[in-house]
Amino acid sequence: MELVIQNLSKTYPNGTKALKNINLTIPKGMFGLLGPNGAGKSSLMRTIATLQEADTGSIMLGDLDVLREKETMRKVLGYLPQEFGVYPKVSAEELLDHFAILKGVSNSKERKEVVKALLQQTNLYDVRKKNLGGYSGGMKQRFGIAQALLGNPKIIIVDEPTAGLDPAERNRFHNLLSEIGENIIVILSTHIVEDVTDLCRNFAIINKGEVLLEGDPLNVIDSLRGRIWRKFINKDELVAHQLQHEVISSRLFAGKTIIHVLAEVQPAPEFEAVAPDLEDVYFSKIHEAARREQAAPANAIMN
Repeated sequence: MELVIQNLSKTYPNGTKALKNINLTIPKGMFGLLGPNGAGKSSLMRTIATLQEADTGSIMLGDLDVLREKETMRKVLGYLPQEFGVYPKVSAEELLDHFAILKGVSNSKERKEVVKALLQQTNLYDVRKKNLGGYSGGMKQRFGIAQALLGNPKIIIVDEPTAGLDPAERNRFHNLLSEIGENIIVILSTHIVEDVTDLCRNFAIINKGEVLLEGDPLNVIDSLRGRIWRKFINKDELVAHQLQHEVISSRLFAGKTIIHVLAEVQPAPEFEAVAPDLEDVYFSKIHEAARREQAAPANAIMN
């Protein structure tokens, strides 16, 4: 089963164009939706989750018309939004039981078994009696996945799930998502490149409501092989290098600034070739989109 999104657009009442003619095909497994804050990721996730209307376009989950058959979609959807609130004075077991009732699991014996299995799957069974207010950020996220798995969904959406987690909790959450993504569609919306690198066999980059790239992370990384060059510079040299070269990223390391430059040949003898990674792909596409946007007004004036 695939999720097929065609010509999807959404403009908010204030004039913000959140989605601009989105076309994506999302297969079974982990799919990463990568983009900066404000890129349109959450708008797309909310539209797929039937929480807001689209202006134009279609979304099909197999034979299910998501935008027209919202109630049916909600029965096969698991959703962990970016801001997932919990009742702090209620235990995980009690709240998950309540969510199971809302999902239509009316038989108490069946519900008890479902709740137990999900708490075990998310490694929360030993703390099932603990109030959620005492859970760590990672534990709350794993509880969020437990509630998203109620009802054996065909598709799960997780929106910025690892933001703010410490490395150990992040690894636990990655392992859980990877296990879940073996059998169903899991859409991981994030601005953290490492999440997509670690988990996803397919991904897309979205920025300012537009899809800039879609593909297999390994294949798109290969497309940059031999074209990424690195140099250590002083911070005050950055602007000059940006004027002279196609600097796609810069970061601090041991008090020095490292720049990555996209070029077909070695820009200068002091640059060294480096193996590209998904971060280079991401920044190169964001940089390319920014250049196009800057060039558009100039072209309009010339025409």
